[in-house]
Amino acid sequence: MLLLTQEQNTRLRANGQFNATRTSEGKPETDFMPVVKLFCPWTGATWLLTELDPEDPDIAFGLCDLGLGFPELGSVRISELEAVRGPGGLRVERDLHFRADKTLSAYADEARRNERIVC
Repeated sequence: MLLLTQEQNTRLRANGQFNATRTSEGKPETDFMPVVKLFCPWTGATWLLTELDPEDPDIAFGLCDLGLGFPELGSVRISELEAVRGPGGLRVERDLHFRADKTLSAYADEARRNERIVC
């Protein structure tokens, strides 16, 4: 399974371009709702992604939680997530049922309080 659908890829790229333009204009970035949730089925690692870097669309920005109790906002390479292999050949997956109901900063605040992403 592809980690990102074409629709998600398009939305993530549009969000990234929008925030890059705002930054170049000296305006604050928009706090988007996550577009996609990725997770490791064999660990507690989870990523809520909101945008792709317009200059390098392999780099995604979002809330990253490696399952160690310290979720943080940051970047991750999609190609690195696609390359991860777990027990029995398990791979990072896209949560097919995830629907964001708040902004990324709201998820981040909640994750810091709970020491993990809660959705």
